[in-house]
Amino acid sequence: MAESLQNGLVLATQVARETPVRRSANGLSFATFGETGVPDLDLDRMLEAVPAPIVAALKANTYYFVPLALREKPEAIDAKARKHDPAVVADAWTDEFSDAAICHRNVELGSGHRGIFISTRLMGDRFALSFEFFINVAHAFVDETGVPQAFSDLVWQQALDNVRGETSFDAWESRHLAQGRNPVDDDRRPASRREQRSARTLTGRAFTAASAEAATADAGTNQVVNAVFDKKERKIFFESSFADAVAIYLLSLALDFDYAELREREYPLLTPNALAARLRVVSELYPPNAGYDFAVRYRRRA
Repeated sequence: MAESLQNGLVLATQVARETPVRRSANGLSFATFGETGVPDLDLDRMLEAVPAPIVAALKANTYYFVPLALREKPEAIDAKARKHDPAVVADAWTDEFSDAAICHRNVELGSGHRGIFISTRLMGDRFALSFEFFINVAHAFVDETGVPQAFSDLVWQQALDNVRGETSFDAWESRHLAQGRNPVDDDRRPASRREQRSARTLTGRAFTAASAEAATADAGTNQVVNAVFDKKERKIFFESSFADAVAIYLLSLALDFDYAELREREYPLLTPNALAARLRVVSELYPPNAGYDFAVRYRRRA
């Protein structure tokens, strides 16, 4: 058992050193620490939903399920440790620690290994925990493998066809910027969720010929005509939308859910038919493991 710094706070690196790492049936490395509140059956169902080809790309990652991973440096850490900004986890829920907690925190463990510490007690239910885990898996997978051409072709055609909505703010923003448009919808604030671009202004942005290309479309269609495309933003759009699609696909394998539950205020949700097309491509590339099934069901209108 990892020794507390004070009142249940433990360095994440210490948790990684002293907590036994296990492997799920599909080979995913994981560990649990403290009072996570997650039943073993639910955890196994979530972990084993990840198809083997995706797991194979995540060999450097170990997923630690902890009550709370903190984003701040508590006073309980000594001055020397605080200087290096160590990640800290709590072994149980407290109101005080929850105020300083974050959904997940990535920690470099050395020798090319990474620990992803997921705060189970910040999640309100199985749906929220599963999606937090799957979106982390999906982004790590995309970082390792990139985006398949079949998926890129599909989502770009959807963008050209002006298919309504997107699967995340990042995809919504980058899709609009790739087409030389302001991603702000109505009176929404133009706030980006991409950390590397958080300080950038989204309005009045220039698109240079070096990073753009022209395209035309047939008259009478809904496609963008004579648009200027930013290649860098298009790449970000492909990566963001693919990570979203992989995460939603994994979520659909692990449990039944209503797509509307993913709705957020900053952007309109991608139309169901367009999402289904994306998920079918993902399913063909990464078929479900034994014991899991993929299906898209449309709700009948009353």
